[in-house]
Amino acid sequence: MAARKDERVVRICLPEVILEGDLAVKEGQPVVVFAHGSGSGWRSPTNRFVAQALHEAGIGTLLFDLLTREEDIEYERRLDVGLLTVRLEKVTRWLRQQPGGLMAKIGYFGASTGAAAALKAAADLAKDIGAVVSRGGRPDLAGDALGRVQAPTLLTVGGLDDTVIQLNREAYRKMTGIRELKIVPGATQLLEEPGTLEEVARLSVAWFKKYLVSPYRRFQSPTTSKSG
Repeated sequence: MAARKDERVVRICLPEVILEGDLAVKEGQPVVVFAHGSGSGWRSPTNRFVAQALHEAGIGTLLFDLLTREEDIEYERRLDVGLLTVRLEKVTRWLRQQPGGLMAKIGYFGASTGAAAALKAAADLAKDIGAVVSRGGRPDLAGDALGRVQAPTLLTVGGLDDTVIQLNREAYRKMTGIRELKIVPGATQLLEEPGTLEEVARLSVAWFKKYLVSPYRRFQSPTTSKSG
């Protein structure tokens, strides 16, 4: 897959760690930040496929790894939603500091445990986050934060994964904002079967175009602290 002219590898310098990622955004575009779970990476074909679909729709992307290679070896860290959430929030603040980032509309695309981190971060950062999409995620791991999520949220789940469907339904009931649950027929949790990833990409693009690109609500300028 050919790289965009405006795509660049970035080093995200946080106080405790340096994370590497790929930022592709044009001036004035909204940006979707990817938060994947364990067993994946910012260079994975799955993430790149969805990112390309977003690019074609005029939406920028930031793909990166929430954990370093050394950290990802430790199984406990992969499941530490609290740590993943803090990292995602710090990276979001880093993105705000980039040229044009102060007023950019930001969305989250989360998978597996990364979806829980995306929802918790969206709850903490409140109106700074314009929309969230979960791909085969574990939103239930976001716990009490579900009721505080203000960003419109799309939950996509594979139709062959009964356990994850139930967990997503329970999370859906705990949420109070705009949300939708889409079950993709013939797909397992990762939604990587032939044709299913294309459907997830289509649903995701439509969601982000509706809530990040379209002015469905007045977007408030971000602050340097948590909004609520």
